Amino acid sequence: MSATDPSISIIIPTRNEVENIAPLVSQIVAAAVPPHEIVFVDADSTDGTLDIIRSLAASHPIRVIEQDPGAPGLAAAITAGAAAARGELLVVMDADLSHPPERINDLLAPLWTDAADLVIGSRYVPGGSTPGWPVWRRVLSRVGSGLAYPLTGVHDSMCGFFAIARSRLLDLAAPAIGFKIAFEIIVRGQPTLRIVEIPIVFRDRTRGRSKMSIGVALRFFWRWSIAVCRRLLQH
Repeated sequence: MSATDPSISIIIPTRNEVENIAPLVSQIVAAAVPPHEIVFVDADSTDGTLDIIRSLAASHPIRVIEQDPGAPGLAAAITAGAAAARGELLVVMDADLSHPPERINDLLAPLWTDAADLVIGSRYVPGGSTPGWPVWRRVLSRVGSGLAYPLTGVHDSMCGFFAIARSRLLDLAAPAIGFKIAFEIIVRGQPTLRIVEIPIVFRDRTRGRSKMSIGVALRFFWRWSIAVCRRLLQH
């Protein structure tokens, strides 16, 4: 990066990811353009996650924010991280090693050249995949992405690995209360938001417990229903 390139903040929500933090930071440092900072937004971890993050901050450009318990949820965590970030461009990713750090530069490239406003790491464009997923999870994910497609025109608006300008995220995501913030951003940003999808291999976590649940799915379907109603009222 040159002195004139936009600064980069990587936003990573966490909750009880103690086993994944150190390898994730190592992979980011090895694979990506050096970020201005890595911002962890922690939601009341009880397993030592905060201790690991703070120890790594001694040798890496890391900050940690403790999420406001009065504003729970993944979208709120990402919005809080964006509000505190110092970078002009943001990369949002999970802490569970499912999102490939080696694709961070590819996410950023269309933003650097002003070819896109939002770049999504997609499991469902040619070259993308979800190896090792059980059938039920493949079906649930495909149904969610399929329901979202008529509203977004995007194959994988459910994936939480994306890059966007900090100002654009804060402008479009401030009211977001859902779990899938990329979906919310796209719906609110249409029709002017320029979106690019790049293929990624999404690997299931090998350590810790997944945050996916029936409740998460139901919250998405509720937000999807609201978006559909708004779209119908606009016509």
